[in-house]
Amino acid sequence: MGQLDDRVAVADLLARSLSAVDRQDWTALLACFAPGARTVYRGAEGAIEDAIPNMARDLEATVASTHLLTTLVAEVDGTHARSIAYALVRGRRADPAVDAVLGVVYTNRFERLDGDGSSSGTRCPPGSSVRSSSATGEPRRSWRTSRMSLPTRNLGGTGIEITRVGIGSWALGGSDWTFGWGEQDDEDSIAAIRHAVDQGVNWIDTAPVYGLGHSEEVVARALDGVPERDRPHVFTKCGMVWDDSNRSEPPRLSATPETIRRDLEGSLRRLRTERIDLYQMHWPSDDGTAVEDYWSALLDLKAQGKVRAVGLSNHGIDRLEQAEDVGHVDCLQPPFSAINRRSAAEITWCLDHGTGVIVYSPLQSGLLTGSFSAARAACLAPDDWRSKDEEFRGERLTRNLALADALRPIADDRQVPVAAVAVAWTLAWPGVSGAIVGVRRPDQVESWIPAATLELTHRELDRIAAAIDATGAGEGPSRPRRLVC
Repeated sequence: MGQLDDRVAVADLLARSLSAVDRQDWTALLACFAPGARTVYRGAEGAIEDAIPNMARDLEATVASTHLLTTLVAEVDGTHARSIAYALVRGRRADPAVDAVLGVVYTNRFERLDGDGSSSGTRCPPGSSVRSSSATGEPRRSWRTSRMSLPTRNLGGTGIEITRVGIGSWALGGSDWTFGWGEQDDEDSIAAIRHAVDQGVNWIDTAPVYGLGHSEEVVARALDGVPERDRPHVFTKCGMVWDDSNRSEPPRLSATPETIRRDLEGSLRRLRTERIDLYQMHWPSDDGTAVEDYWSALLDLKAQGKVRAVGLSNHGIDRLEQAEDVGHVDCLQPPFSAINRRSAAEITWCLDHGTGVIVYSPLQSGLLTGSFSAARAACLAPDDWRSKDEEFRGERLTRNLALADALRPIADDRQVPVAAVAVAWTLAWPGVSGAIVGVRRPDQVESWIPAATLELTHRELDRIAAAIDATGAGEGPSRPRRLVC
């Protein structure tokens, strides 16, 4: 018990010397430790408090003690260990010395805690200073240096390693366009993106049509000042053309080579970047342009180095086959959730063809968060597209909310929010590389970030399938097929 006593003392001393954890958070963290550790902690608390001033003054001793801290972390499983690390970072004061200590912890330990055994892509936390943006003149943010590390997967055969969850920016476009989500504060949007990136999320999905250019501009502002090595991958799209003089008019679906080139130039300008990591055709064209023609145009952009990878969004198997005959489809982005399961066949096609899959709307636009209600649906603003969607009305709404409630026992068992279970369900489907999760405020990130490391068991998937069948929510197969090794 003496060695464990030392570990607990050092861990608590480090946490408190970093001013990282308030009393309430530390009490919650304590529940993650083994019973013996909790007993030792309570007995050593007074001595620990007395030693804090000396520890805070001796950075070298603090860095050395991180090895003991990581040994203590090894006493709990990877999910709880990561939760401990989140709380160590959340709410702490900015301090270069603290960043150095946390950097040792993350580099030496957390990249070995990923549940699926894949490389987490941990990067040594960099330092950055406040300076002006040449593009806007506004102050650059001093980027937080204590980024978390999350497990990653290869996006198809692109060589792009992505975390299992990505940031969705549809709602960040705000209102004043056909498919807006109502009023949205840009500062909330920027804070939400930065918080998600701080938590280790390494990619963002956006599109020119979101807010008719506004979402891409917000993404650029949020990433302003991020050191290049920590900059998340940015995915965007093309093929939806709008009329600035009539913002309420639904955008046209156009996929001519001219449209694609013009869309790319506009995105590069708004995102303030020289290359797009993943460039996707947003919807099949309705202007008569053949799939083979617009897919050839996208492949040309990839060959020219203007985009790193190319993909299709909202395309069925027939069109995927047509594109694949011209050149490999790097990625598909379909809608997919425990409610909308109709893209299961396309996901299987991608698995069979080595094509990556990033699903969107895994929370069915908020219905599967566990916090949505019929009263909330009734109060949706007229400029929120969901107020006109059938999934948010009548019997469908009742069934959808019943399914969200059915996820709660699993969430309680795993000690994660309902939203994390809903997102993890999409990630359990073979072939899915990642899930795009929308966010409008920083606190919303906390509801789904556990999905980045949450692996549902076969029994839990069976329980969810039974709930889908019992509630009658949505359409499509209720369970991923099991792979036979």
